[in-house]
Amino acid sequence: MGSSNKSDTQDFSFWDHLDVLRGYLIKIIVAVLAFTVLAFVFKDQLFYVILAPKDGDFVTYHLIDRLPQWVGVGANGDSSLSDATLINTELSQQFLTHIKMSLYAGLLLTFPIIIYLIFKFVSPALYTNERKNTTWALVGGYMMFMAGIAVSYFIIFPFAFRFLLNYQVSGEVHNYITLHSYTSTLTALSAIMGVMFELPVLCWLLGKIGVLSSGFMKKYRRHAIVVILTVAAIITPTGDPFTLIITSLPIYLLYELSIVVVPKKEKE
Repeated sequence: MGSSNKSDTQDFSFWDHLDVLRGYLIKIIVAVLAFTVLAFVFKDQLFYVILAPKDGDFVTYHLIDRLPQWVGVGANGDSSLSDATLINTELSQQFLTHIKMSLYAGLLLTFPIIIYLIFKFVSPALYTNERKNTTWALVGGYMMFMAGIAVSYFIIFPFAFRFLLNYQVSGEVHNYITLHSYTSTLTALSAIMGVMFELPVLCWLLGKIGVLSSGFMKKYRRHAIVVILTVAAIITPTGDPFTLIITSLPIYLLYELSIVVVPKKEKE
């Protein structure tokens, strides 16, 4: 009787389901290719966004300059930064970077479609309450992933980039940042933070099935801090302590948020 809440898919064979899955995969591939071509065509707009954090007038730097005025300590907010200059050292690197960043943008723009098709594929096999939880998990997961990318783009990467750009072991050694190094660090940090921002969603799901509770997370908070620092040290692409700290802080805040969204007790 409980199956009445499911769609009528009982008559579908394994090969029927596989055929449906193939159709969805084809749609996803077509969508990714379409958005990739679109991003490739709009090269100027794409790289305006990608290269914005290297410029001294980036919005994050402006906000930092104005912060003393807002809190009333009397700074004039004129400490503007100079624009950083990127170089290219390989003949084909700019063209390959254009393709690579277009593909990343295509995947990012296709995410809503991918999520919708995943839900459409699995929803017929779910009960009403399972369908509701799945919807919340997929939508919440997408929103948290995008939030992670935004935090990386507007906070973590600009701070890390400026710190490492101006750091010198000696005045005789000058920093020349390659396009490949810049884009690789940007995309790596964005992907890492996007995945790490899934922590509250994952903890919520584990709490729903009774595997995890907020009490357990509070009890082992100190252990979690050590794990967070270790994971941040492993996943930080630059490997410097400064980037490690600014990467670890958002992850710890996500841990605290997870404590809020997870039930207090496991299911009996």
